[in-house]
Amino acid sequence: MTRIHSLDRVLIAQIAAGEVIERPASALKELVENSIDAGARHIEISLIDGGISKIEVIDDGIGIFHEDLALALTPHATSKISNLNDLQSVESLGFRGEALASMASVATVTIITREQHASHGYRVQSRAGRMTEVIPAARSIGTSIVVDELFSETPARRKFLKSSNTEFAHCDEVLKRMALSHPDIEFRLSHNGKALRHWPQATHQLRLKALFGEEFIKGALTVDEQAGGVRIEGWISRPTYSSSNRESQYVYVNGRFVRDKLISHALRQAYQDVLHHQRFPVVALFITCPFDLVDVNVHPAKTEVRFREPQTIHQLVFHGLSKTLDKTNPSQSVDVSSSVTHQNNYPVLQNSLPIDSTRSVSSLNQFGFGQSMSLNSLKPTQGMERDQESRDINAFSYPLGFAIAQLHGIYILSQNEQGLVIVDMHAAHERILYEQLKLAIKNQVIQKQQLLIPVTFRVDPIALNLVHENQEVLNQVGFELSVVGPDILALRSVPVLLAKGDLEQIARDLIGELLQYGSSRLLDEKHNQLLSTFACHAAVRAHRQLTVTEMNALLRDMELIDRTDQCNHGRPTWRQVGLSEIDQWFLRGQ
Repeated sequence: MTRIHSLDRVLIAQIAAGEVIERPASALKELVENSIDAGARHIEISLIDGGISKIEVIDDGIGIFHEDLALALTPHATSKISNLNDLQSVESLGFRGEALASMASVATVTIITREQHASHGYRVQSRAGRMTEVIPAARSIGTSIVVDELFSETPARRKFLKSSNTEFAHCDEVLKRMALSHPDIEFRLSHNGKALRHWPQATHQLRLKALFGEEFIKGALTVDEQAGGVRIEGWISRPTYSSSNRESQYVYVNGRFVRDKLISHALRQAYQDVLHHQRFPVVALFITCPFDLVDVNVHPAKTEVRFREPQTIHQLVFHGLSKTLDKTNPSQSVDVSSSVTHQNNYPVLQNSLPIDSTRSVSSLNQFGFGQSMSLNSLKPTQGMERDQESRDINAFSYPLGFAIAQLHGIYILSQNEQGLVIVDMHAAHERILYEQLKLAIKNQVIQKQQLLIPVTFRVDPIALNLVHENQEVLNQVGFELSVVGPDILALRSVPVLLAKGDLEQIARDLIGELLQYGSSRLLDEKHNQLLSTFACHAAVRAHRQLTVTEMNALLRDMELIDRTDQCNHGRPTWRQVGLSEIDQWFLRGQ
């Protein structure tokens, strides 16, 4: 008696179906992809019990020819490819010829179709791999496919399905992915006889608004980058609008939704400076490239791809998003064109000093920002002489306007064309310092400041030896630390940018990072994390009273420096309150 034997055809098909059809959402994905490939412009989906009991997809595509209908339900039969060359540059969403046959092996599948030249439609049905004859049926041009009792032929598999609500949620998500990449197609979805979704044909932006909500659209940044025949376009969230998981990252390659580790890594790298604490950006990215540069035949689910030039794709995504995120400062964020509509002409604050917009970005030397010109350097007499001139300056030429007050030593209140701007001064200054530190490290122009009185503090022997062994590394980041006792270190110089911060704490943070990561990894992988920590300790603290000049200098730096819309931890640094909104508080004009 032989122990090895051939499996029967039905069992083979049921085993193979497990890879292609995991749950109702998998079946729905394959059916909708077929409708899209058929050129449909209107697709209706009806589900019963989350798709477990019934999935029906109706489209107005080109239909299936009468003579091809029986083949549509047989394994590895497709109209989309015919040879290896076709496979290497496949343009359609489906191409493997497995989906319908897999469904037919584990459920009852009914197809009614009519192509445009036929006088009537045709119907065929298959249950557990047993097919009926093709017979005439009434049908307008297009195709309708019904999948009844999914996994009824494989009860063990059906036991692993979740509740109907959970399965519906997966189906809903699959349809959302399809709808986002095909805004030119109308989608309708009903569940248990109740209409739940209707996305009419629309532009990409309107479809995005319908799926992601108006809040995302208002704050989204537009990406459009191309190189070497590859184009990346779409929308990404500001760091202040993020998610706790990657499920809100929608990435498409030539119209196909994909989950790709390479692209996920590029996204993470682009946001590493602005998103922390395991937060993830919300993105809708569309990558278009020559079809022969990407292999979609990696897995039956077709959500994994391989790029012929992966590094090119990674760099394009990373640099494209980084360039876009660099624009997240108030000069790009405030929409001056959409200013308030009321006619009241509120006076500009007259005691604000005029701002020289041509000054250096590093203006706040009173905060430890370096040696460049500060607004504080204006003498009182100069300010008095230019007081009349300041009255003529348009305060609204600056996105963040002019400072008028400080609230509880924490927030700066500023007046601009739209109304009131509220700035978290510590968060804003922290971001400014961080960006300047990064630039100084990159350009190797760290200016040091010798301390008149060295800061001494006690450390353990391990830290003492660590400092002794890493003098060169410490010098590279602008610090001079020396051993002055058995357990005492002296901090003798620091980067100018940090000179007004908590120097002992900054030095201890540096030693702690060295101890945790080592010198090479600290300078290579963790330097941004280190600089972020420095900036946090050196930034102006709450309850410090600033002059109007200092507040305005901070606002100007926010407008000039990249990524100042959020602090190093991804929190917003400022908010706009429209004057029309304030008017509503007091019922003005009513």
